[in-house]
Amino acid sequence: MKIDESFHRSWQAQPLSTRPLILPRQHFTYPTIAEEVERGALEVMVTPRNSEAFLATCALGFKDEAAPSGIWSTPHPDWLCALSGGYAYLINAENPGQFTMIELRPVLAVFAATYSELDSGLLLFVGHRRIVAWGREGIQWTSENLSDEGIHVGRIEDSVLCGRGWEMRTDHEYEFDLDLKTGKMTRK
Repeated sequence: MKIDESFHRSWQAQPLSTRPLILPRQHFTYPTIAEEVERGALEVMVTPRNSEAFLATCALGFKDEAAPSGIWSTPHPDWLCALSGGYAYLINAENPGQFTMIELRPVLAVFAATYSELDSGLLLFVGHRRIVAWGREGIQWTSENLSDEGIHVGRIEDSVLCGRGWEMRTDHEYEFDLDLKTGKMTRK
């Protein structure tokens, strides 16, 4: 399980191998309505700086190694990202009833872009066709389709993500640059 602390955070999080026999007073399930959420769910004990610790149970998306699981810090120090089998949950540690689930299903990769040109930075969620950027104030942008199936992220320089996509019509790969400030793609 990956734990990425690229951004400053005001909380502590400990992934658990199993649910505790005695649940803490505060227990939150993400998403709030889900069938069989316990089966394979990511269980995380979260200790916020200014409020009571809670157990976060994050429903499993896909039981596949291509769909990652882990915990990431975010550009806002009070928010954390829990990824469970490619389902990404962004949770306010100080107010755990406040959360967002990223629309990409599955999320195949997560990258922290912390360059100074991006102010407080971005957490980038890569799916099969698009990328979603989460900033200090929430979702900053969602890219257009960058590929017909599968995005390869090469490198991030300054505030530009350089990558490759694939076009089904021509059966060829192409390179693109993605402006991390705006989410606009330029095909090379």
